[in-house]
Amino acid sequence: WVRKMEAKNEVSIFDPNTKDYMRIVERAIEWGKPTLMENVKEELDPSLEPVLAKNIITAGGSMSIKIGENILDYNPNFRFYLTTKMNNPHYTPEVSTKTTIVNFIVVMQGLTNQMVGVVVSKEDVRLEEQKNELVVKVSTGKNKLVDLENEILRLLAEAKGSLLDDLNLINTLNDSKTISTE
Repeated sequence: WVRKMEAKNEVSIFDPNTKDYMRIVERAIEWGKPTLMENVKEELDPSLEPVLAKNIITAGGSMSIKIGENILDYNPNFRFYLTTKMNNPHYTPEVSTKTTIVNFIVVMQGLTNQMVGVVVSKEDVRLEEQKNELVVKVSTGKNKLVDLENEILRLLAEAKGSLLDDLNLINTLNDSKTISTE
């Protein structure tokens, strides 16, 4: 998918075993080209840290990045993709916070839900519209509950004296109960 999407931009493709792959990454950074590192494992090379963290230095209107001992001009068109063939990789928190992880694994339940959705939308458009409305209502209700939970926590933290005397807190608790039953 990434290969096709970035083919027009001359994507550079390599894996962790490619000799001097950091040189490929450095050139792509300077030229603003996409790179695809395939077959990565759960542990990534520490030399990729500045790229993943986007440690970009802005000075005098130009952008640069320090990789190892080299300071490179940074082209904002640069994109860095990592792919793995592992079924369920567990990356370190440091890697997870610096990247966007997309799981393309297809499971039977997901395919079943998609097929049911397609069939229902073809057979009875009204049912599909009702389903969509319910999804929106459930999502809105969950958001309201989160807001109410935060409000309850705030009121509890600010409460002085008996909690039973705080009418605002009691009303908020009642609102939360009503919304959760809906």
